[in-house]
Amino acid sequence: MSDTAPLFQPFSCRGLTLPNRIAMAPMTRSFSPDGVPGENVAEYYARRAAADVGLLITEGTTVRRDGASNDTKVPNIHKEASLKGWGHVVERVHEEGGKIAPQLWHVGMVRKQGTGPVPDALSDGPSGLTHTGKQVQPEPTEEEVADMVAAYAQGAADAKKLGFDCIEIHGAHGYLIDQFFWGVMNVRSDKYGGSLIERARFAGEIIAECRKAVGEDMPIILRWSQWKQQEYTARLAETPQEMEAFLKVFVDAGVDILHASQRRFWEAEFPEIDGEEGLNLAGWCKKLTGLPSITVGSVGLSSDFFGAFAGQDSKTRPINDAIERLEKGEYDLIAVGRALLNDPFWAQKVKEGRLDELGDYDAKALATLF
Repeated sequence: MSDTAPLFQPFSCRGLTLPNRIAMAPMTRSFSPDGVPGENVAEYYARRAAADVGLLITEGTTVRRDGASNDTKVPNIHKEASLKGWGHVVERVHEEGGKIAPQLWHVGMVRKQGTGPVPDALSDGPSGLTHTGKQVQPEPTEEEVADMVAAYAQGAADAKKLGFDCIEIHGAHGYLIDQFFWGVMNVRSDKYGGSLIERARFAGEIIAECRKAVGEDMPIILRWSQWKQQEYTARLAETPQEMEAFLKVFVDAGVDILHASQRRFWEAEFPEIDGEEGLNLAGWCKKLTGLPSITVGSVGLSSDFFGAFAGQDSKTRPINDAIERLEKGEYDLIAVGRALLNDPFWAQKVKEGRLDELGDYDAKALATLF
């Protein structure tokens, strides 16, 4: 086998079979005016489907809550015109032989009041607190939280109707679901608050309701992270034992694949246990649950996401480490973000051994890339 051959082995889960182990990571681009993905968005995904990307995970698309979005150019997955637009995206991807999942998203308290498609709406959060612990609005009632759960389930049901191949629930990076996980922002005293396991209940209910909405033959992916955009060093689980109990909530609820987001995929999650070259976050997810996992975090790059946008060099990085870990079974898929944003033919070039043609990531060119 060639060095890159493990990337191009098929993968199956429930009713989904992928031709290879490469997923396109979700990346917000704000190219959908009024929340409607247009022909340019369909072309963007179709090009990558035609060039050997195994699974396309869309940019975050917001669910049916007035405060779910802070950007009028971010797509949604509940309005009629937006659903029609996504239907066209799915058709174009399938015409190229690709597979695609929407990422169901709600930004929560990251949204500042007065922004987004419904400026007068309140910004949903577990306790009405900002990431600094400041109370800026009332804590939502249990009925309001139940409607947040229902909004995700509706997005999942619509995704099924539109012909998407699976769904991803965004539970990472300090957005709504992750805010329920985080003790700094979730100080509820009801069933959605308390210990880390109790704070995971909100996500568990979302997964369970999405399962009801999509049936038994459609995989559900949960993306989660230890770090938050508000605090890069934040950790939900300090030990494997804590992580195992936390992840069990999602396993019991019916999740199929864990998409474990790190800023740098090569960093060991618990180096005090298995050393500096130990399992990464995706590796521990798979070890602790037995479920397939997706690794992500600066694959194909020499610096992390935030460094790239701060103007630091972000040259392509050898992917041998990621592939070797894949071949050993540490995780099952590799999500590639900016490298695929920069070059729609990245996967094809890797497959054909044209690694010398992989270009550097250019953050300045982001707005013109399709």
